[in-house]
Amino acid sequence: MRKWFLGLLLLCQLGYAQRPAADFRDRIQPAVFALTMVMLHDVVNPPAAARYYAYCTAGAYEIVSLNNPDIPRGNGYMKSYPNVVINTKAGAYDHRIAAVYCILETGRLMLPSGFMLEEQQKKLLQELKKEKIKTSLIDSSIAVAKTVALQIVGWSKADSYNRLSARLRYTPVKGEGYWYPTPPAYMEAVEPHWKTIRPMIIDTCDEFAPPPPVPFSKDTASAFYALGKEVYTVSLKPSQEELTIASFWDCNPFAVSTAGHMAIGFKKITPGGHWMNIASIAAAKAGLDFDRSILLHTLTAMTEMDAFISCWDEKYRSNRIRPETFINRYIDIKWKPLLQTPPFPEYTSGHSVMSTATAGVLTYLLGDGVAFTDDSEVMFGIPARNFSSFMQAANEAAISRLYGGIHYRDAIEKGQDQGKKIGDKIVGKLQAAGVKPVSP
Repeated sequence: MRKWFLGLLLLCQLGYAQRPAADFRDRIQPAVFALTMVMLHDVVNPPAAARYYAYCTAGAYEIVSLNNPDIPRGNGYMKSYPNVVINTKAGAYDHRIAAVYCILETGRLMLPSGFMLEEQQKKLLQELKKEKIKTSLIDSSIAVAKTVALQIVGWSKADSYNRLSARLRYTPVKGEGYWYPTPPAYMEAVEPHWKTIRPMIIDTCDEFAPPPPVPFSKDTASAFYALGKEVYTVSLKPSQEELTIASFWDCNPFAVSTAGHMAIGFKKITPGGHWMNIASIAAAKAGLDFDRSILLHTLTAMTEMDAFISCWDEKYRSNRIRPETFINRYIDIKWKPLLQTPPFPEYTSGHSVMSTATAGVLTYLLGDGVAFTDDSEVMFGIPARNFSSFMQAANEAAISRLYGGIHYRDAIEKGQDQGKKIGDKIVGKLQAAGVKPVSP
């Protein structure tokens, strides 16, 4: 498995390795992508993946902000942010080397299979030496990275994540309208206590709680039945474009396919991993320098983390039944959705919340109407797609859940409303802290 990971990582980075290594901003995307590959290997769930991205980029951001007065310190808008201390004098290390290495080092310390990142760290050091960078400068920069990574990991241990496993095992709520594990694997609920995780920027998990979902009813004349019937009807004769959109934004970290008594698992990147790659694409297209590119990646990651905390708070409050369960019980017992139903309650749509919030923050930082080509799913055999703005991409990610048969329309629309409020709150805090748009 490790050889497979390293081979795929090398294949996806051949173009990067052939570019001038002196351009330090080109080192950010490979470091973030390396995190993605380890999480793909570990089958990290969407909320947890967003958390890892946030902490792994936080240290890099702090190193940059300590060396660039135009990048405000994180404690100006992040909750409970630590007072990161670097004892090495600014001129005695290269903050760019330290920042990239810190991303990898934090991931190495935090991720279950973080040891896989050691190969990427070795590769980085080899490239730096080939560029004739002084060994003393490399060593001092790495020492700074390790110091900051340890402080970030220490900070992460106080966000309640380590206490999740000690909580009572989740039991599905009894009743016709509530979520129940879905086929083919009937997996247990994912992160039912995620609302207890400390947010990065927003104030509380329920700060942006959406209105209650449409009440459950199996009455064929009810509003809820209409929601379920819409999902079913859309699935009967989907257009090629709808099928493409659903597949492009699937982002299910672990789907199970069964054939007789055999079950096969398929791994993909999470919604957060998809948007982290969009951030990399956008940073490259905008020609951002190293420091502003780090800022863009970090704020993308922190927005994702807060969006999932807010969304998961609602998911386990409403505990709403998934379309697959409802349709099989009351419309068509043989029906299957295009996408595999994720193992957690339906309302609100996680991709809708997170994508909209993230698109809002990216729009603030880079501007509206930023066109880009998203190739995040090419490694899974899905062609790239073109978008005219971040919000267009977010809108497509949201409606993809209806096309895929895994969400009702109100969970998508209310999820987008929830995500917009989260994005607006984060942008407001960034503005108050002096974080300015980064577009050249």
